[in-house]
Amino acid sequence: MSALSAAYSTFRSSIDGPFILAEERFGIAGDYLKLIFSFLLSYPLAAFIKRFPANKPGLKNAYIILVSLFYILGLFELWDGLLQLFISAAGAYLIASTIRGSLMPWVGFVFLMGHMSYSHIHRQRLDTPDKMDITGAQMVLVMKLTAFCWNVYDGTQKEEHLSPYQRERMRKQLPGLFDYAGYVLFFPSLFAGPAFDYVDYERYLNTTMFDLPKNLDPAKAPRMRNGRIPRSGRPALKKALEGLLWIVAFVVGSARFSTDLILSDDFLGYSFPYKIVSIWLITVVARTKYYGVWNLTEGACIISGLGFNTVDEKGQVDWNRLQNIQPATVEGATSIKPYLDGWNINTNKWLKHYIYLRVTPRGTKAGFKARIITFVTSAFWHGFYPGYYLAFLLGAFVQSAGGTARKTIRPFFLSTPYKRYYDVLTWLTTHASMSFTVLPFLILRWDDSLEAWSRVNYWVIIAVVVFTVLPMTPLMKPLDSMAKARVRLLEKREAERKQRGLPSPPSSARSTAFRDSPVSPRMDTSIMSTGSDGMTEDVTPMSIPDLDHLRRVVKDLAKEHSKPKSS
Repeated sequence: MSALSAAYSTFRSSIDGPFILAEERFGIAGDYLKLIFSFLLSYPLAAFIKRFPANKPGLKNAYIILVSLFYILGLFELWDGLLQLFISAAGAYLIASTIRGSLMPWVGFVFLMGHMSYSHIHRQRLDTPDKMDITGAQMVLVMKLTAFCWNVYDGTQKEEHLSPYQRERMRKQLPGLFDYAGYVLFFPSLFAGPAFDYVDYERYLNTTMFDLPKNLDPAKAPRMRNGRIPRSGRPALKKALEGLLWIVAFVVGSARFSTDLILSDDFLGYSFPYKIVSIWLITVVARTKYYGVWNLTEGACIISGLGFNTVDEKGQVDWNRLQNIQPATVEGATSIKPYLDGWNINTNKWLKHYIYLRVTPRGTKAGFKARIITFVTSAFWHGFYPGYYLAFLLGAFVQSAGGTARKTIRPFFLSTPYKRYYDVLTWLTTHASMSFTVLPFLILRWDDSLEAWSRVNYWVIIAVVVFTVLPMTPLMKPLDSMAKARVRLLEKREAERKQRGLPSPPSSARSTAFRDSPVSPRMDTSIMSTGSDGMTEDVTPMSIPDLDHLRRVVKDLAKEHSKPKSS
């Protein structure tokens, strides 16, 4: 035993030693460095998966499981963490295999969320944020296994009662335990995601995911690895470089812009505009950490082949199946919808398809209740720090109040020279309001979160109250009618242009007047969109149009209504 103990001690020293030295040299927690190292190590290890024969899925599973065990036990020494993953995975499989009826997926949801809560509470009580634990991996696993339970349940339903999304992912029978274990422990996305459904892993194992379109010219087919999987080194390397750049940006930026600044005495002496800009910069820097991590893990999934999506008619491969972040979309958003569309995309899909739409009875439209349930679920999934609940609950009301403002005011700017100024103002208000909203998510503690909000006079909360109360006043009804009439007028003009074969106005003038109008809802893949699937509305804190422009709009409407109507 002494020899074995000495050998293990030597092994641990060889693993931990370099990270301890790096921590002393750069002041970055050793477990953070290990996590980044595991993301980078996943690139060569994941690339090797494609070299296994396509008809040997068992070898792929064994390799994937062994690498994950090395990460969990060899790199991080998370023996209890491995036990927690086993309990979640075994419990979900037993629930899916033994319980029949509509309660099964909800039993799985309660079990998985409840078990993860144990890990969250344990981590919160220890209060050691610099130490690695299993909660991140468990959060990813909860998404995968709650979806798995729903997929199994959908396989017992009549297909005409399922949406196309549900039919594509339903399972008529349970997978084998070895395939299931490989799905649970897929190492490129083990600790930080992205999450994906079992059907993706199954099609990845048997390589049917990589079937080329039948109408594709063989001369334009992409180069393949092992005869089946397109080469993915370049797009994976691009993601790796982007991820490392974002990580560097976080390390540099967080030295100056962190939540400590908001709670400092110096912050009290800042002017209100300077406070708003400072809070915005703090949240931008905080996001760069997630941009970095999610780019790195997505790149590892791409090089494994699982990131494959489609091949177009030119033979170009899209590797965005598991894309989890779109920094340009988030940072350039002029409303809350694209802000959320580009953020944590796979978690949004999970919340939409396995929470939001599942609490909405078939054939009915989801509403505010479903939105609140979804936001609370998201907060509960993150943990029990009060800041999560403050941020997500305020976010739900910001969505609702912003929707009121957007539907009423935005139409007056469409197809006008003022649209570009409107876009600038909505970019400012969107990012300022969202920076305020997510502050508690970063601060976590109740007292400090309220203190941070108070230092900018609770301005977003006041705006939410105003735009929540306004629809109850006599002012809103005529304004809402005018907005809808304005959209109908624009749609009529566009139809007349098309009828005459005339080109549409430049995009800077007309923008997305018709496909994005409040009376022409569209379906979207985000949790926060509006459409036939009953999703919520696109919302934005709004600015007020000038009176001269409103007078011109009223004249246009008066002319339209004064025309004699054809029989």
